[in-house]
Amino acid sequence: MEEITPPSVDRIDTSKPHPARVYDWFLGGKDNYPVDEELGRQIVALEPQSKYAAQHNRWFMQRATRHLAGAAGARQFLDIGSGIPTEPNLHRIAQGAAPDARVVYVDNDPIVLAHAGALLRGTPEGRTEYLSADVREPEKILELGANILEFDRPVTLSLIALLHFVPDSDGAHDLVRTLVDALPPGSHLVLSQLAGDFDPERTREAVAMYAAGGVTLVPRSREEVGRFFDGLDLLEPGIVWLPDWHAELGVDEVRNGSPVPLYAGVARKP
Repeated sequence: MEEITPPSVDRIDTSKPHPARVYDWFLGGKDNYPVDEELGRQIVALEPQSKYAAQHNRWFMQRATRHLAGAAGARQFLDIGSGIPTEPNLHRIAQGAAPDARVVYVDNDPIVLAHAGALLRGTPEGRTEYLSADVREPEKILELGANILEFDRPVTLSLIALLHFVPDSDGAHDLVRTLVDALPPGSHLVLSQLAGDFDPERTREAVAMYAAGGVTLVPRSREEVGRFFDGLDLLEPGIVWLPDWHAELGVDEVRNGSPVPLYAGVARKP
């Protein structure tokens, strides 16, 4: 990976929580601030399985990447909303199966960038890079990504636990469509999204908690999640609860059987 200059500390806004840092706290990480922990604790008080659900998101990413880099032959990955690096990262899974795989991580939190240079190290045969951008800037992502990825060959677009922070007013479905339209046939979309039709009352409380912290949370129904996959061929078993997507591909997963109210799906562009 090319050398990355970490941002200055004053660029990191610690006055309000950031989804990447709250997620880091859920996962037991240390790269978060009191304001992130405070919101995390409020969410856990409302939903005690929140940390477990965050871990399941990582496991789903690992299972999907393991399958695509292995049996499906994927060699290029664009992971938007990658979050603060955790082990094993997506590139560890992908390059473990295919050492020549190329992985581009994208996030908009300076603290993610600050850690990217040290933690996102790939294989000599492959390439692992980080881009500082927001999913609401798909053209910028595609333009910068083209310096690393070859968009005339299949690319896996990974959107893990990201879109429930992108409201419909920002054109969430259009953003995904712009990104998918730029990918050639044989590409894949990997996506997980907080469900809005699992426990509506508790979900409304979670939305209010995030809003009080200045964070927009947008749960979606199964039908709304399905719209992200319009025009694509869903891989079996389709859009399912997060733990149910090819559990047999899991490695070192410790499950307790609790429900995880997030949808997951993987689809191929025909």
